[in-house]
Amino acid sequence: MEREHYKRKIQELTLLYDISQKLDQSLDLDKIIQPVLMSMAEDMGLIRGMVTLYNRQTERIQIAASYGLSDKEEQRGAYQPGEGIIGRVFKTGKAVTIPEIKNEPHFLNKTGVRKEESIKNLAFICAPIKIENTPIGTISADRPYSDSKKLEEDVKLLSIIGSMIAGAVKIRRRVDEEKELLREELTSKYKPDNLIGTSTAMLEVYELINQVAKSDATVLIRGESGTGKELAAHAIHMNSLRSDKPFIKVNCAALPESIIESELFGHEKGAFTNAINKRIGRFELADNGTIFLDEIGDLTPATQVKLLRVLQEKEFERVGGSKTHSINVRVIAATNRPLEKLIAENRFREDLYYRLNVFPIHLPPLRDRRSDVMLLTDYFTEKYSKTNGKPIKRISTPAIELLMSYHWPGNVRELENCIERAVLLSTDGVIHGHHLPPSLQSAESTGTSIHETLEDAVAKLEKELILDALKSTKGNRAKAARILGLTERKMGLRINKYSLMPSIFHTFS
Repeated sequence: MEREHYKRKIQELTLLYDISQKLDQSLDLDKIIQPVLMSMAEDMGLIRGMVTLYNRQTERIQIAASYGLSDKEEQRGAYQPGEGIIGRVFKTGKAVTIPEIKNEPHFLNKTGVRKEESIKNLAFICAPIKIENTPIGTISADRPYSDSKKLEEDVKLLSIIGSMIAGAVKIRRRVDEEKELLREELTSKYKPDNLIGTSTAMLEVYELINQVAKSDATVLIRGESGTGKELAAHAIHMNSLRSDKPFIKVNCAALPESIIESELFGHEKGAFTNAINKRIGRFELADNGTIFLDEIGDLTPATQVKLLRVLQEKEFERVGGSKTHSINVRVIAATNRPLEKLIAENRFREDLYYRLNVFPIHLPPLRDRRSDVMLLTDYFTEKYSKTNGKPIKRISTPAIELLMSYHWPGNVRELENCIERAVLLSTDGVIHGHHLPPSLQSAESTGTSIHETLEDAVAKLEKELILDALKSTKGNRAKAARILGLTERKMGLRINKYSLMPSIFHTFS
């Protein structure tokens, strides 16, 4: 007996040493907790294991890593403090041992991984993960039932491992806090007032804006539609030495080809039909200031030539005029189109591209800056609450989950529209998940999860196609088979399989 006890202690020490080595390898918990659980499973004979951490934003305890669970099962494993065994361990800060899961009414099995036939003789142990005596999550495991003494020893070991994970979490949080302080310092130094976001991608944009703003360099802003290219252009102007001068905006895609040249450069009286007065163009209006040419990739070839001259010579003529006008204008252009591809197709001048692309700035899509989603959501919620006189007190957890999991193809503009709609629909001062557009809804949030197998779905489609073919051929099996690319024998087999009656289509006109 003594020898067995000694052997077990050696195994435990070896496991703890192995875990400490793994925890020292990286600050990324997503990378290290999974190997820790695998080591525990091998050494302790566990069937499944998982680590949950409390999410302050959603106010739920969520699975951070697991062993023996699928991604879908992990997603189901979210608990309120006090809910189920995991919620109770988190709330009380005390470990729990359940010798047999089947006899425990508070065991919820929210992940759905434990089937009724597999919980016989299955035990569950769960210990809190604490930092300075405050629970931040739990560590739990399924294991085959054994005597109570063995389970108590395992839960003590689990508590020790939980403490080791808590130390790793504490270090990561300290590093995150230091990063956040640095981020705040960089943000306060570079962030323009009209742009929102503290993600790494946006900090890089702010730094570029800060670097180029004081110069007169031409800037080309690239990015998908809805990423805020006009806001970035305005930020450059407002931080430039021309901030007290005009900022003129031109949407090149919105102007008809017949008038775009007149809009940009103006025209003389009588230059064309209906030109009853002289007109000052946008470039003249922007003299000594900044002109923002949005959707620059949509300019006609003729206008591209004239724009190139303005960039090179700083001069132009009005439409219908011969007098050359000199101007002092800073040009900021923007596009969501692939200019390099347009050049290859001879639809955009290469020399103009190089004149515009002096200082390129790329605005990241919202899907690449997910940490900014809630910042933007809070901003738009406050904005439209004031605009519509509807105070919104909070955003529900399901709504937050939908906002964070959506891929946002329309970027910030789409998010703004969604929040404006949600504010208008809210009747209780809360934005709920059902206030968000159908495009954001998930199968779980709408109760439309798939309830049939792939085989059943394929069979249903096959039956529908055969019925359509029989109907169009008035029940003629041979013709229906040819339409579907089947032999008559295979068609007969399928008609028998689905108990179809071709004769009912004989009278169809």
